Amino acid sequence: MVFLVIVVLVILFILADLAIRSLIKHYRTKHERQEREKVLQESLKFDFTSEAKTLKRVEVDNPKAKILCVDDEEIILDSFRKILVLDGYSIDTVENGKEALGLIQRCHYDFVFTDLKMPEMSGEEVTKGVKHIRPDIDVVIITGYATVESAVECMQYGAMDYLQKPFTEEELLAKVKEFLIKRNENIKSRLKPAVHITHVADEDASDEDSFSIPGGVFISKGHSWISIEQPGNAKVGLDDFAKKIIGKIDGIDLPNLGMEVYAGQNLFSVRQGNRKIIFTAPISGKVTKVNKALLDDLDKLNITPYSSNWICEIDSEKLDAELNNLKIGKAAVNYYKNELDDLKYMLKELHQGDDKEVKRKEYVDILPHLNDNEFDKFIEKFFSKT
Repeated sequence: MVFLVIVVLVILFILADLAIRSLIKHYRTKHERQEREKVLQESLKFDFTSEAKTLKRVEVDNPKAKILCVDDEEIILDSFRKILVLDGYSIDTVENGKEALGLIQRCHYDFVFTDLKMPEMSGEEVTKGVKHIRPDIDVVIITGYATVESAVECMQYGAMDYLQKPFTEEELLAKVKEFLIKRNENIKSRLKPAVHITHVADEDASDEDSFSIPGGVFISKGHSWISIEQPGNAKVGLDDFAKKIIGKIDGIDLPNLGMEVYAGQNLFSVRQGNRKIIFTAPISGKVTKVNKALLDDLDKLNITPYSSNWICEIDSEKLDAELNNLKIGKAAVNYYKNELDDLKYMLKELHQGDDKEVKRKEYVDILPHLNDNEFDKFIEKFFSKT
């Protein structure tokens, strides 16, 4: 009898535990949806006309994918935003191909969904443009029943697949999930390991009151750093000079896995409020890893922007030639000194000719206190170098 009571109690305990877990999961799902609904409503109030006149942007935390949708029908764009944002995707929408091609040169997307028939630029032209400028971005053609054959023809220009309209909410979600699985599989198949022989970089923590350059770390003119890892892949991040003058970082836009990048091309960007600081690639190669763990705790960059707080990893076949364009050791220290001289001069200009000495602590946390014109000058001076 006692044994049966114990068995019953155990069963009840298990059932209660399952019920509680189910309730927690239901609550979390409901809460996430409410948060996304809130983001959807708030984001549409922002003005993004500086990037594209018709751009509407809705970003969610830890999105399943970042999608740019191009269509001259506003009802289609509304459907993409309302359906996909609530399911956890970040969505940008524009009404013409020209704006879309401009955006992909400044922002990282996983997908571009483009209508096939548009007045100014066809979906075929958009596909060709995207695959030429950013071949790492997957293109999906949006088409009506009568033009399915034309959509299939676009796949010879690099389009991944097509989406037929009109579509229901369930159909759209299912197709996008299918595309995402296909993209992830393609990325895995492209990321093949290579073997290189090189040295291992030593790492030091950043001192709060000084600018540090760990031994073995290379510094680029645009203030990104690289350290060469065994078997030769290079980890890349923003350097201590950049982190200190930028100050608080609100977000980082990581590059796409599998992205082919050339030295001097836009690689990743740092967000501060509504502003963005773009960092260029110090070397050429393929992005093989991104540090998503860093996004969960950006405050770690206040301890050091080096070591485990890298942004991405690049597999390069041109290291021998391109490392000559980077600074290391005494050359890096001298480069920092010259940059600090330029920084002091620009700060004095902001003080309208005041002869007061600019102290080291005034080099820190500069960008948040600048107006837009001053901000642009600092970005052009220190981060737009190649």
